[in-house]
Amino acid sequence: MTRMPTLFIPHGGGPCFFMEWDPPDTWDKHREFLETLPANLPAKPKALLVISGHWEEREFTVQSNPAPALLFDYNGFPPHTYQLTWPAPGDPALAARVGKLLEGAGFETGADSARGFDHGVFVPLKMAFPEADIPIVQLSLRADLDPSSHLAADRALAPLRDEGVLIIGSGNTYHNMAVMMRAMHGGATGAIAGTDFDRWLSDAVTLDDTASRDAMLANWAQAPGARDAHPREEHFIPLHVVAGAAGADRGIKTLEDHVTGAVESAFRFG
Repeated sequence: MTRMPTLFIPHGGGPCFFMEWDPPDTWDKHREFLETLPANLPAKPKALLVISGHWEEREFTVQSNPAPALLFDYNGFPPHTYQLTWPAPGDPALAARVGKLLEGAGFETGADSARGFDHGVFVPLKMAFPEADIPIVQLSLRADLDPSSHLAADRALAPLRDEGVLIIGSGNTYHNMAVMMRAMHGGATGAIAGTDFDRWLSDAVTLDDTASRDAMLANWAQAPGARDAHPREEHFIPLHVVAGAAGADRGIKTLEDHVTGAVESAFRFG
């Protein structure tokens, strides 16, 4: 079976792809990136394993729901955005496999048979896989958000790549909502927020030496502009998960977009 890459994708803001914006092209580059994502894969995935910045648990927890509903976990958006549909199936067998791999690596794990897909999953993947015909399992972040542990956890999940499973981290490379909200309401200074951090991150992800890459990601909070980009890092740590599963595969930047006053990027390994 063809080995799958691992991906980190920015999932935008709320249901951003399904509503009007000013200017109208605000999310066009993000949208095009997501719509063309399947065409750039080596084969159609057998299943997706998704780590979103919108699910944290005390222990790594696997979604084992065979038919997840959508969690409209955003507020203040137009009524029609709470009526979106995307009936992708779950995959309890894959969920069990994920749990065993993590437990085999020494991680305490749990399972959630009731959880649906949060908007970090269904909003971007409704764009990328509109047919909703690929089984999906969501894996939580661990609530301590420890970067080294999240790198190690997905090293344990790397065998899934050779089983046709596409591992996706869904978050944002810049997630300072106060800065972004000011920009959206006309308070932007003209400067693009997050450029120093994005430059550092791009250099780290694209390093040839895996040990050096992982060391930089583990110590990301020391990077230029790190805490401006992520006052809290839940939207960044999904990148550590996919980098861990990448093994020796070098990362490449697949998207750089300037949106809502900030720079947002996507990365691919393998």
